[in-house]
Amino acid sequence: MYRIIVSLFICCFISLTTKAQSEQDEIKYLQEIGINTTDSNNVYLLTSGHDKFEDMFNSIRNAKKFIHLEYFNFRNDSIAGLLFDLLAEKVREGVEVRAMYDAFGNASNNQPIKRHQHDSICSAGIRLVKFDPLDFPWLTHIIPRDHRKIVVIDGRIAYTGGMNVADYYVDGLEGIGAWRDLHLHIEGAAVNELHKIFVRMWKDATDEDLYKDEYFPTPLNAGSARVAVVDRHPNETNKSIRQLYVSMLDNARHHIQLVNPYFVPTKKVRQALRRCIDRGVKVEIMLSEKSDIPLTPDASHYVGRLLQKRGAEVYMFRGGFHHTKMMIVDDKFCTIGSANLDSRSLRCDYEVNTVIFDQPTTDQLINMFENDKKSSIMMDTAYWKNKTKWKRFVSWFGNCLTPFL
Repeated sequence: MYRIIVSLFICCFISLTTKAQSEQDEIKYLQEIGINTTDSNNVYLLTSGHDKFEDMFNSIRNAKKFIHLEYFNFRNDSIAGLLFDLLAEKVREGVEVRAMYDAFGNASNNQPIKRHQHDSICSAGIRLVKFDPLDFPWLTHIIPRDHRKIVVIDGRIAYTGGMNVADYYVDGLEGIGAWRDLHLHIEGAAVNELHKIFVRMWKDATDEDLYKDEYFPTPLNAGSARVAVVDRHPNETNKSIRQLYVSMLDNARHHIQLVNPYFVPTKKVRQALRRCIDRGVKVEIMLSEKSDIPLTPDASHYVGRLLQKRGAEVYMFRGGFHHTKMMIVDDKFCTIGSANLDSRSLRCDYEVNTVIFDQPTTDQLINMFENDKKSSIMMDTAYWKNKTKWKRFVSWFGNCLTPFL
């Protein structure tokens, strides 16, 4: 009996030690490539559109100096209307408000901000800017696009993650159901790291220089979370988020849990996933059965099937559309951000991901993943064969187009 207890203790100790080692290895990797990791942060997970907008609107109401927003798009609906009304009210109180949205993101939106609406928002004192307008020749402006989601308030609070501004984050979409997504409320030194990204983009778009002390206050000791902000800036840090996923996968010792809506990873990320499976790491991937766009979801199912045949556990989420972009490593640390695991996000667009070294945050994500399994079905041979031959062909064909998706 004594030997059994000692053996169990040794096994637990080794497991905990190796999990901690993967975390240390990732921090070392980030430092080696020049990514600043900041301590003393507080991270709040916002696991629904309702939670995100309620929390963010409350922070905006309490703003005293400035509010800066960078989004792929603002859908022209009730949530965006409430947001711009609130921002106009803050302008009247003397708060500086700057907001940026991507021109292509707006044009691809089925309820875009029209020119007269843009002008009306600006007339309320909000500095609203359209990033990279779609001028002739239009093809040169399609790639790359600003797909980030960043909000910074008074240099004290930041929001980032996967959600734009639209009603469907709260109400869902007809034919799809609930829209599942994830966003972060961050306080601490990581706020300034996110703000640097906004300030640079704002200067590129407007030539206004906001690199001033008044916009970068000394960070407060907000909590115990260590956070790294990984930015993808085309032509400068092209491989940053691809390499982030590869390093996290290669550092994993025991367990990977991954959710991504458009799961057609580039070659290097696929190879890292295969290495994980081959060395005995438990790899769990959650994909959505339904999606908001054609073809890419079918291709993601095909990729999931290949990894499932290799040994991954692939769950097909049936509780709506899971638009979340997150990965958990060894139950110890995680990444959450704007980047999809497709060629567009990893090779073309402006993106931002956070890497969070914080056990309470990671535990919340693990609980979310486990709960979402209850609304999912396991992909297996029977599941795959139950698809029509046409659907299986579309999935294969979509996978062949992976470099363009």
